Amino acid sequence: MVAVLEFHLPLVPADLLRESSPGQYAVQEVLPVRDLPPALTAFRTAFRARGALAVLQHFDPMYSLLHHFQAVGTAVKEDALELMTRVVSHHSNELPAILGDSGLSHADRVAHLNALKMNCYLLIGLMDAFEMETFKSGLLEKKNRPKTSGSLWEEEREPVLRLLTQLLQLDLRQLWGGFVVEEEFVSLITGSSYHILENPGIGLQKYRATREAVTHLLAAALVHYDHMFNATLKITQMLQHFEHVAPVFAQAVSLWVKEYGLKSLVGELLREVGQKCPQDLAHDASVIKGYAVFITELAEQIPALVLSNMSVLLHHLDGESYMMRNAILAAMAEVLVQVLNGDQLEEAARVTRDQFLTMLQAHVCDINSFVRSRVLQLFTRIVQCKALPLTQFQSVVSLAVERLKDKAVVVVKNAIQLLVAFLSNNPFSCKLSCRDLSEPLKKEVQKLQEMRDRNRSAAGPVITPEEEWEAMLPEVRAAVQQLFQPLQEEEEEVLEVEETVESTLNQITGLLRRLNYKRAARLTQKALGHFQGKEPFSSLMEENEEATILGVLKRLYTGSCPDENSEDPPHGNSGLENEEAVPEEQPQTELIKQEMLVQYLQDAYNFSMKITEALSLISKLMYENCVSVVQEAIEFFVTVSQFGVPEALSGVRRMLPLIWSKEPGIKEAVLNAYRRLYLSPSGDSERYGSLARVQHLVRSLSLIMVDASLGTIQCLEEIISEFVQKDEIEPAVIQLLWEQFTGKSQCSSLEQRAAVMLLGMMARGNPEIIGSNLDVLMTVGLSEKVCEDYRLAKEVCNAISKLARNTKQALGKNSTPFRLPQNHMLFGCLSETVIKGFAQPSCHWILFMEAAVTLIYQLAEGAEEICAHILQACSQQALEKLKEDDGQKADSGDSPSRVSDGASSLPTFLLMHLVSLVGQVALQQVAYLEVSVSTELRRRRMLRDEKTKNHSDRSTEKQRPQSTGNETTMEEELGLVGATADDTEAELIRSICETELLDGKHLLSAFVPLVLKICNNPGLYSDAGLSAAAALALGKICMISSEFCDSHLCLLFTMMEKSSLPGVRSNLLIAAGDLAIRFPNLVEPWTPHLYARLRDPCPSVRKMAGLVMTHLILKDMVKVKGQVSELAALLIDPEEAIVGVAQNFFTELSNKGNAIYNLLPDIISHLSDPNCSIEEESFRTIMRHLLSYITKDKQTESLVEKLCQRFRTARTERQYRDLSYCLTLLPISERGLQKLQDNYDCFADKLQDPAVYGCFQTVLARFRRAGSKPEAKALAEELEQKLFATHNRGLDSAETCQKGSATPMPESAKRRPIGSSRRQPLSTANRDEDFVTPQPHSLRNQQRARKRPPPKKPIITFSSDEENSSEDELLAELREEETPTKTTPITRSSARRLR
Repeated sequence: MVAVLEFHLPLVPADLLRESSPGQYAVQEVLPVRDLPPALTAFRTAFRARGALAVLQHFDPMYSLLHHFQAVGTAVKEDALELMTRVVSHHSNELPAILGDSGLSHADRVAHLNALKMNCYLLIGLMDAFEMETFKSGLLEKKNRPKTSGSLWEEEREPVLRLLTQLLQLDLRQLWGGFVVEEEFVSLITGSSYHILENPGIGLQKYRATREAVTHLLAAALVHYDHMFNATLKITQMLQHFEHVAPVFAQAVSLWVKEYGLKSLVGELLREVGQKCPQDLAHDASVIKGYAVFITELAEQIPALVLSNMSVLLHHLDGESYMMRNAILAAMAEVLVQVLNGDQLEEAARVTRDQFLTMLQAHVCDINSFVRSRVLQLFTRIVQCKALPLTQFQSVVSLAVERLKDKAVVVVKNAIQLLVAFLSNNPFSCKLSCRDLSEPLKKEVQKLQEMRDRNRSAAGPVITPEEEWEAMLPEVRAAVQQLFQPLQEEEEEVLEVEETVESTLNQITGLLRRLNYKRAARLTQKALGHFQGKEPFSSLMEENEEATILGVLKRLYTGSCPDENSEDPPHGNSGLENEEAVPEEQPQTELIKQEMLVQYLQDAYNFSMKITEALSLISKLMYENCVSVVQEAIEFFVTVSQFGVPEALSGVRRMLPLIWSKEPGIKEAVLNAYRRLYLSPSGDSERYGSLARVQHLVRSLSLIMVDASLGTIQCLEEIISEFVQKDEIEPAVIQLLWEQFTGKSQCSSLEQRAAVMLLGMMARGNPEIIGSNLDVLMTVGLSEKVCEDYRLAKEVCNAISKLARNTKQALGKNSTPFRLPQNHMLFGCLSETVIKGFAQPSCHWILFMEAAVTLIYQLAEGAEEICAHILQACSQQALEKLKEDDGQKADSGDSPSRVSDGASSLPTFLLMHLVSLVGQVALQQVAYLEVSVSTELRRRRMLRDEKTKNHSDRSTEKQRPQSTGNETTMEEELGLVGATADDTEAELIRSICETELLDGKHLLSAFVPLVLKICNNPGLYSDAGLSAAAALALGKICMISSEFCDSHLCLLFTMMEKSSLPGVRSNLLIAAGDLAIRFPNLVEPWTPHLYARLRDPCPSVRKMAGLVMTHLILKDMVKVKGQVSELAALLIDPEEAIVGVAQNFFTELSNKGNAIYNLLPDIISHLSDPNCSIEEESFRTIMRHLLSYITKDKQTESLVEKLCQRFRTARTERQYRDLSYCLTLLPISERGLQKLQDNYDCFADKLQDPAVYGCFQTVLARFRRAGSKPEAKALAEELEQKLFATHNRGLDSAETCQKGSATPMPESAKRRPIGSSRRQPLSTANRDEDFVTPQPHSLRNQQRARKRPPPKKPIITFSSDEENSSEDELLAELREEETPTKTTPITRSSARRLR
């Protein structure tokens, strides 16, 4: 038999082509591709004859196949794989018998060893080749690929891995002569497994079996072949380079620990990760991510082992990588949830738990927002799993509440989620009302104090044994000193020392307690001599015998006090103590229970207080720009409401306007919130029956409407109508509401009004709810008792009006509008009720009257005739009252409640009712003409056009043979005719309003002089309510005619300016806002007077002015220029509601393109003017809010340049500081920094001011924190050096620089008056000559055309010159001729107010 050469596993395949040493196998010839199929057939034949040893003669052909693998055909590759799988399987089955043969010769052993190496080398070589081919073709990601060699390999991969696992489970050491299996062989087998795991798709579910096969193969190597060290290195290396393997290896390690007991591997892996330098990891995010995912996944699966090795990872918490911090903190959380959870923990485990919780709490304030967010998520999981100790509740809740103020949106979102988890899993109570918890807490605290006082009085004052000894020491010392005097015989006979030390001690102690100090001292003296060397008579070695005796006595007395738990109590008191212990034990137990109860109630109260604190913070987050934060805030309020926190109702109301949100997610969240709170509250199915649930729903909805504003009611109406349209409201709810309204169900008047309001809301979704019960509404709501509750009658009118709103057809539809006949019983009831209540003093009649008149115009045919009848009847009552009063004038003097003009008088309320009725009829008449009549005219015209078109079509079909060339022309003509008809109809309506409604023939004109007289004579008609009603009526009448409006605008704005009544000013603001929309050209000259109301001394007027101006500006009815700074000043108003109005205005304005950017220069100019009287801190508050809307780089760059240019024209140090502070608020980019560099000369001479210099330093610091390119950093350093040099140049050089650049102030600035502050509240007692009436519009245009000023040289101004510019034009580069050469004031002279 030929000697077999030894086969060495090569490091690379090329090593087999050269013979490195004698006796080592080497490949003799690499066959060409065409010779491989016959060679493969020969190998198969030899295998059948010789088995696995056939490879010894046929290794070279198989090596050649691996060498030419890319060029070999698919069939040959697959045959080779199948053959090698059979060879290795056959060899694996033979080896147990061969290894068990004790007579195996050395040559046979070497032959089998070489064959095993060769076969495994070839098989694994084929595996690697197929795996690489599969990876390149992308079969792991793509499905439904035609069958290739790669697809065959996917089928064979798992069986081959199982075969290799079976092979490794054999005791192969016999082949190596009983020694350790060579490491190269084990690495060859395991290397293929690691290679398979490198494919990115191995984590997919369809490769689960492959992953398990690899895991078991590696487990065999770890268990049988000491693969631990190599596996640790390989796994850590792969975690660095392949992100996808982290969860795979975590699952594998978990399996090795649970099924194979390889616990030490976990420690090795975590130690290897822990030894990585945190600074090195910070530079490679991919490496960190692999480690982080591995640690997190491992902690989820085997947390106990991670806990035992956690110490090696903790130093990474101080590293720069936030991902590693997140991973370690997540591992801690898993340990807390799965291992350190429960009340039965040992002391060491409890200490570890507290340490982990402390670390987690510390990282709630981590510098990185992702870590803060992650820790809050982890605490949410800990709370949900009930793994947070009660002692830690308060601290974690406090941290969560603090994080609600975080700047990072994701942190705020997770803080809200954590608070929701705390609420849902709180151990205290299902109701967390502070008010409900405070009373029991006070009661139990008082009870505890009483129990403590009772126990203290029973026990008496507690005196320590040491204090007792000090008190009795003088007497004891005197008794000891008597020992050295002659003694009597009887004393010697009585005092005998006991046989034992214990009995002697008890005897001495008893004597001391009985205050027999002399005998106790003598007995002690004898005991010192009798028990020498025994405790306690030998431990004290004092300088004299007296001191020794005193020391022993003190030790005995203080060491055997009744309060001490000595094992051998004194005989004299032991029985007494046992008797007293039994009755004292019970009160002590009760005291402990009471203390625990008080602590529980205190914790619950503190938790409720924190939740209440969070309510106000989260309420402000409900209108954030981030959708997810808004959704979480809504979810929080739903949860808080379910736990009965009373303050939650304000948040539930506050979320109502979100129903109008353009974001579908937010709108759906609001609907779901109200659905959960009211339609299907949690737990109701168990707690309530069907009727009780319906009553709960009605009661809850009614509670929302208590003191609710009109806006809140409109929002709730939108929500309820949505529910009705989706059939989510049960018929039983509607039935109960009708019962409440009609009085069948006992309820208060407030609940009755709420019922009809809810029915009206539901009618918007389903008009039949009201339409089918119209007679019930009239009978109950408009009955004879209506004078008792006009508010109910008003709500009935509002509910019936839903019939008109719901049947209102969209434009273009030709359905007949819903109207009731003029003689319908409804209008008779309304007319009678209005007329009857006219002469009765009631503060609610006007509101009812307005609703009734509105309803008549909405539903009645011939509404103007009905309202004319009402007006006539009411005025007739007023005349009759006047005649009646004239007859009684001689008998009664003037009354404060009456108004008179010297000849006659009327009750004030009657006159107020009359002018209110006139104003409402006037307004509704205009609305009726402009909306209802105009729509009906158009509908009828469209019907006529449609009939004409149909007739024309039929005629055209009959005349089809004729030419059709004019069809297009006719269509165009029809379009023109339609547009002309629209204009004709509009002109008709306008002419009616202008010429007919207020002429002498119309009823309304008869009341205009009365309204004007009241408005023109505030001294004669001084009643506040009457003045407000007359002012509002004047505004409504002005809506009718432009001619009447133009002639009375002076009166209207004079009253707005000079009236001392806030109600009058507010009403006229509303009227002026409506007039600005109806007659914009007429009101435009009076716009400054509208802005002036923003500085009104009354908060309610300022708020109304803010609302009106917001409405007009956002609808583009008013041009915003310099006066917009008045709105900006509202951001610092003392009233929070007014600040909210201003914030809402700028938020909405920011959605209109570059609007805020265009206005900012004007705002900064006006607010930084010394005459504006805006404090510096207030200016900064305003700018912080406004500049937060500047987010685009081009806008920022342009503003930087403009602000730098403004330094040239600034006059005061305050303006320097304001401009520099604005620069600190801008997110300056690299190009923005370049703008600062280019315009350095503009502000260089201002840098001597420390505040200005500090602002520029802040700009550079923010720029560096944002991170930038090396070039930008160099630019920042250069600018910083220039700033530093200029700042330190000194006052002398700075003054020289200023002298060289200073220029005289322009004349326009000198002429500008600098009298009273523009921010001072306006006085309501202005002189008549101070009020300037603007000239008529046409006259002003003529004068402007005649006296057009000559063109001036362009200068830098802060006007809104870019309001129409596109975003690409925002750079606004300044040309040389535009650079100012003279200093000008910072405010524009053209912005001067009219006085």
